[in-house]
Amino acid sequence: MYEERASRVSGAVVWVKTPGADGGGRVLPDGCMDLLWHDGRLLVAGPDTRAYATAGAGGTWVGLRFYPGAAPAVLGVPAHELLDRRVDLADLWPSGTVRRLRARTAAADDPAAALERIALEREAPADPSLRRLVEALDEGRPVAGVADELGLGARQLLRRSRAAFGYGPKTLARVLRMQRALALARNGVPLAETAVRAGYADQPHLSREVRELAGLPLTGLLGG
Repeated sequence: MYEERASRVSGAVVWVKTPGADGGGRVLPDGCMDLLWHDGRLLVAGPDTRAYATAGAGGTWVGLRFYPGAAPAVLGVPAHELLDRRVDLADLWPSGTVRRLRARTAAADDPAAALERIALEREAPADPSLRRLVEALDEGRPVAGVADELGLGARQLLRRSRAAFGYGPKTLARVLRMQRALALARNGVPLAETAVRAGYADQPHLSREVRELAGLPLTGLLGG
């Protein structure tokens, strides 16, 4: 079973995944990074460029999913250093600090709230330009036009995007577009209409992009 709720951390979501009959699954690219609690360990899930298989990762997982671009300011690590990786928090922070945080989380009645507390203690003021970038790309606006609106050159935008999201703005736009398409399709919108509304050239274009990013055809994701 999977449950989530809005977090006290700005723009974030806390979630809990308990063992289910499926025994596994996959995490799709979404532009986000997560702080995780599993089996007595604090972990960080970096940004994904492809689906991450969770089959075999049993037990209960608790996570704090940051708003896109927000995690590096809390973790103190550029997102591109964690691209397509899952690492122990002790690889990023002093081991003594992580031992104390592990003990505190293990003793908490609500591990999700404990993860929120960790983030809130280190939360830095958000960069408003990053949020505007995410919102504009999620609306399907072209990268070049958004860069002009933000007053950023192509190289500057690429550098800031890699630090915040792990990859460039064009990849972020593809990931957000796929998530828009999945939301529409899961709400029953026909696939041809989904493709147009999400910003794809046509349904075959949608199918190719989903297969490349998610590792499964769209119909396979919808049936899972």
